Amino acid sequence: MNSNSVTKNFLYNATYQLLLIILPLITTPYISRVLGSGGMGTYTYTYTIANYFMLAAMLGVKNYGNRSTAAVRDSRQLLSRTFWEIYGLQFLCSAVVLAFYLIYILAFVRENRLIALIQGIYVLSGLLDISWLFFGVEQFRITVTRNIVIRLINLACIFLLVKDRGDLWIYTLIMTLGIALSQGYLWLYIRRIVDWYRPKLRDLRRHVLPELILFVPIIAVSLYTMMDKVMLGAMSTMNQVGFYEGASKILNIPLGVITALGTVMLPRMSNLAAKRKVRESGKYIYNSMIFAMFLASGMMFGIAGIAEDFVPLFLGEEYSSCVNLIRVMAPTVPFIAWANVIRTQYLIPNHEDRSYIISVVLGALVNLTVNALLIPHMQALGAVVGTVCAEGSVCISQTIMVRKKLKIVHYFRNTGMYFVFGAVMYLMIRAVHSLDIGTAVGLITEILAGGCVYVLLSGSYFLLTNREAVGRLRKKITRE
Repeated sequence: MNSNSVTKNFLYNATYQLLLIILPLITTPYISRVLGSGGMGTYTYTYTIANYFMLAAMLGVKNYGNRSTAAVRDSRQLLSRTFWEIYGLQFLCSAVVLAFYLIYILAFVRENRLIALIQGIYVLSGLLDISWLFFGVEQFRITVTRNIVIRLINLACIFLLVKDRGDLWIYTLIMTLGIALSQGYLWLYIRRIVDWYRPKLRDLRRHVLPELILFVPIIAVSLYTMMDKVMLGAMSTMNQVGFYEGASKILNIPLGVITALGTVMLPRMSNLAAKRKVRESGKYIYNSMIFAMFLASGMMFGIAGIAEDFVPLFLGEEYSSCVNLIRVMAPTVPFIAWANVIRTQYLIPNHEDRSYIISVVLGALVNLTVNALLIPHMQALGAVVGTVCAEGSVCISQTIMVRKKLKIVHYFRNTGMYFVFGAVMYLMIRAVHSLDIGTAVGLITEILAGGCVYVLLSGSYFLLTNREAVGRLRKKITRE
């Protein structure tokens, strides 16, 4: 596979991530008003707890399975054996965890038991999830196609069936069934990639330790991406959870594009690492970092700039306190983008699991500490500050640990100007806002004016600093 397949796979994932951007723009304004902040908080709280059980069911199979199948994908026999061994372990873990989740509901859940029970379908979907195999062999078209179809079905069901605050259980059922169907659909294509192989128990054992090693960072990451919602629900109110979730949803919408880049590059970089192609890997990392930081800077300053007009239109007047939450949380975007490139394109492919674990455990400790100190006094804002501190500590620690192996200074030097351009964009957006054109028209004007300024400045800077590469490309096009 060449760089064209990377581009094609990124476009597949970017298309899906674009859908993930568009669909929340359609559903979130509707759901936030129909269910209210309390209903959204209840859904988020129960989903977060179910997700912890899901993580336990999957162990570290997402990254481990992706990396392992990518390394042996050139041999169908080895690929088949590797897949069935890893999946066998996944099946056993999922079955045990599902039983524990049912015990948890019966023994500990008193309020919202029906919602928690429906969330069990999400835990059950862990038995079916083999997306890591398709990512490992870079078969992204199938996964993207099934996700698009099921997401569109979900969209239709939400508008047809969810009508008032009493329909929270229907909304939860639609979301969980969508995930389960999405996972089960991939099994229709399994014979195209692997043959049947019956693994023995001793074959499963050799995968336990590597999966557990990668499970540690997954749990640590979840502590600073999800535990804040659990702590907020326990130490505050469901309304505060709803406000926090509203702010998170808005920031997570554009982050999907950056996530798509990491999803595509992980198997490619794992394969290059297995073949010890260091120079080619370095080229991919550099280009990815430039692209990721260009996007991240624009997203951070852009969302912070339009938040005041965007939140009332998107979430409703009930969520007005989300404006400040979004502005405080905005710096997480470049932190996540930078760390995503280092993690998916260097640490995991090169089995630098120790560095990865240390960084995310540090992030989890920072998040738990800040949350415990600030949530009782600042509620949702305290959780936001904890998230920013956690993502910042992960980004900084990973950068320090790879400083001698990657060209960190080179990355800083070639991406720093994007933040200057982002700041100029922010000032332009605020200048347009001060004209008081009107909420909807003003928002569109802010986006167009800010976007044009950022793209113009960034494009000019890129052409100026990459004159030689642009010249070679121009000559190539002329010859063809």
